[in-house]
Amino acid sequence: MSQGASQEPEATLSQPFAERGAFEKAVQRNPHPEFKKVEASRPGWREDVEFNYTKTKSPEWKPGQGGNDNGESLNKEHIQIDPYEEGRPAVYNYKLLISGIIPRPIGFISTCSGDGRSTNLAPMSYFQVVNHDPPVFTVGFSGGLENAKDSLRNLTETKECVINIISEHFIEAANFTSITAPYGVSEWALTGLHPEPCSTVKASRVKESIFSVEGMLVQTHEFSSRADPGKKTGVLAIIEGTRFWVREDAINKEKNIIDPAVLRPMSRLGGIGYGRLVEGIEIPRPEWKEFLVSEDFQKLIQPKADGQ
Repeated sequence: MSQGASQEPEATLSQPFAERGAFEKAVQRNPHPEFKKVEASRPGWREDVEFNYTKTKSPEWKPGQGGNDNGESLNKEHIQIDPYEEGRPAVYNYKLLISGIIPRPIGFISTCSGDGRSTNLAPMSYFQVVNHDPPVFTVGFSGGLENAKDSLRNLTETKECVINIISEHFIEAANFTSITAPYGVSEWALTGLHPEPCSTVKASRVKESIFSVEGMLVQTHEFSSRADPGKKTGVLAIIEGTRFWVREDAINKEKNIIDPAVLRPMSRLGGIGYGRLVEGIEIPRPEWKEFLVSEDFQKLIQPKADGQ
């Protein structure tokens, strides 16, 4: 709910709310029955870890050398998985994908309802930037349009949202917005995060977020289940960015580069896991003409063949 709103939370559970609870039960996302005991056994958060660049694993790598593990990965066999094999639950594909496609950037989506009386704040890890002119982003929502969850419902009503990037300093609050609260309950109030006004959309941006993007909905595409024909399983939203917000200490003079050491973005892993960005490497893009002068490189130049 937006600041100053007086709408009471709904007393009964909506269908999307109930479906989400059932889905989470099926996923069994948390592998630890007594998580707090497991967490207590782990090392503490390292506040002294500063982002830095290291060398690559193989700084002297040359064209044609392949992997940098001395061929170790070639000695392992692969298992083929048919996502629709008989008896395989669709949730297995979900767990496989979110554990294999990592780290995933998180779009922390802020939306406002069409009547302006309710808001929603939710983390989305089916998220990516796909173009820069115009700035275009994709966000994936589970479930269909008919039973849309709060964020998707608001987005389709108003055609507006704000994409906030999650940093270390508010990861716990951001994660808490994923609680299965009924429609109308304010995630802002539950988490203590602070809404800030935007320029081109009615939804608020997250003040704590170092980088935020105001956006307008371009279009949606709904997906149907292969295993259960007729069931709507997901919605792809394409969003165009209309305004950027960057914290002043994170941006360079030209306003075109954000410092990762200040941004300290969090990413999603599988299950209930998140990732920190504490190290990076830099590798220049190869220039064809630069390598073409090498006789060893020229020997590698061959036409494409079947099986490649």
